[in-house]
Amino acid sequence: MRTAPKEQLLGDEAFALGAIHAGLRAAYGYPGTPSTEIMEYLQARAGTQTEEARRSEAVSAFTAKWCVNEKTALEAALGVSFAGRRALVTMKHVGLNVAADPFLNGALLGIKGGLVIAVADDPGMHSSQCEQDSRFYSSFALIPCLEPRSQQEAYDMAREAFDLSEKFHVPVMIRLVTRLSHARAGIDTAPPLEQNRCEKTPEKTEWMLLPAYARKNYAALIEKQKDLEAWSEEHAEKNLELSPDGKKVPFAVITSGLGGNYYEENLPGIKARYGSTPSRLHIETYPLPTTAIRRLCESAAGGPDGGTVLVIEEGQPFIEERLRGVLPQNVHIRGRLGPDAALPRGGELDPDNVRAALELPPRPDILSVMPGPDLPPLPGRPPQLCRGCPHADSYAVINRVVAELDSAPGHPDVAVNSDIGCYSLGAAPPYSAIESIVCMGASIGMARGAADAGIPYTFAVIGDSTFIHSGITALIDAVQADTPMTLIILDNSIVAMTGCQPTALASDKLKALILGTGLDPAHYAELEALGRNIDENAARLKSEACYRGLSVVVFRRECLEAARKRLKAAK
Repeated sequence: MRTAPKEQLLGDEAFALGAIHAGLRAAYGYPGTPSTEIMEYLQARAGTQTEEARRSEAVSAFTAKWCVNEKTALEAALGVSFAGRRALVTMKHVGLNVAADPFLNGALLGIKGGLVIAVADDPGMHSSQCEQDSRFYSSFALIPCLEPRSQQEAYDMAREAFDLSEKFHVPVMIRLVTRLSHARAGIDTAPPLEQNRCEKTPEKTEWMLLPAYARKNYAALIEKQKDLEAWSEEHAEKNLELSPDGKKVPFAVITSGLGGNYYEENLPGIKARYGSTPSRLHIETYPLPTTAIRRLCESAAGGPDGGTVLVIEEGQPFIEERLRGVLPQNVHIRGRLGPDAALPRGGELDPDNVRAALELPPRPDILSVMPGPDLPPLPGRPPQLCRGCPHADSYAVINRVVAELDSAPGHPDVAVNSDIGCYSLGAAPPYSAIESIVCMGASIGMARGAADAGIPYTFAVIGDSTFIHSGITALIDAVQADTPMTLIILDNSIVAMTGCQPTALASDKLKALILGTGLDPAHYAELEALGRNIDENAARLKSEACYRGLSVVVFRRECLEAARKRLKAAK
């Protein structure tokens, strides 16, 4: 049930209100025209609305914060989703380039709380350095995209996007454009939804992009594509207009976004010239609804092998470029796509799968032609921390503190978000200490988001080199918000995982860098990562975890492999 129109809203504001009414818990972004007004509207509602007003509107309190950049904003939103609540990220089209790492990796995660990424494109470059179409990114990431054509659709699609994200467990993109973002219209609103409960997923592998898990998650993402295509076809069916006398018009029309509005403005002229209107499909969802496109083209003058299809889309020729692969052709194409795909959609090519595509018989397995008794399969050899690695002692401390803070199975009141590096092996037994691995620097943003979502004790575990690479910006966000979380830097003085290259900043300069962000020096600690120090290290880490603000704990001990190389070079 809808209410009467309440106020005239910009497209950005209508989308923001839709997100609030969809049960938004937290929003993060970086300013950039034409997306800025989304966050400004959210911040005004979050910062000035009284609790009494919220109750009268049945809207729960939510967080809306600017971040250092789009990457840290998306990582914070991932942390909120990890905690089971709905999160929004806002940016302009070129900001998506900055957020590409967590954006593409995020598609492989088991999204729990709905995660919506609102990207405002700027066709015509009114205030941008390039013209870029974000639909290519959604296609690249294999996630759904919604493209509203009006302020009302921007409001409505916000709720649909969150529902879709939770249904398919993927991030969802909303693509806005300048003319829609900055024009006003009256909005009919729907009753607000309650926020999700704060609740982590019990399945760690859904948030752990170690290669073995990532391959499995990617296969699952590919498997979801047929369901996403079916969802898109349902949308398209409502927007397919097959004109009974459309063949009087020598073309059919495909529109998307604001292109649909501009087409409809010209309908009187089309009727006056041809005495009829053409068949038309308006596309508002991606992946492309290929069945609807084929039906449209079959109705065009000349049938499926002829006729003209006019594509009217705002931005780059995303739909137009793909029509060649959708429409019937004289040449049959086989590859990785389609029901008769000759090659696997994911993974590497090799002589054997190419051989199958060439319709050649399989080669004999080497074990089947070797003489002698049957050989057992080779055992797997997963990577593991070196014996004596300082990270092992650090994880012993972390695990003890986590158990003391929350003895419940699964530790629902604690989140341990980690990062890319050899310390990511802390996900495996005997440590089993960490719960997420997304991309370089994401641990800090995710811990911040998890804290904003309501998890009482959140930790970010990151290495010294990764912290310098991508963590410092997220730390600045956390300092600015004084987020109640603990950053743990595992400082082994080297880029260990890739062969012991030197870090960009020496360990003795880390303290000055961290305190320079504005961190309270009383909540900065440097601990020696040794087994004999486990009691005192655990006591200090627990103390910082219980502090209701931001703290940083550095566990420091040189990598053993780096020490061997250093001593060998000194001889």
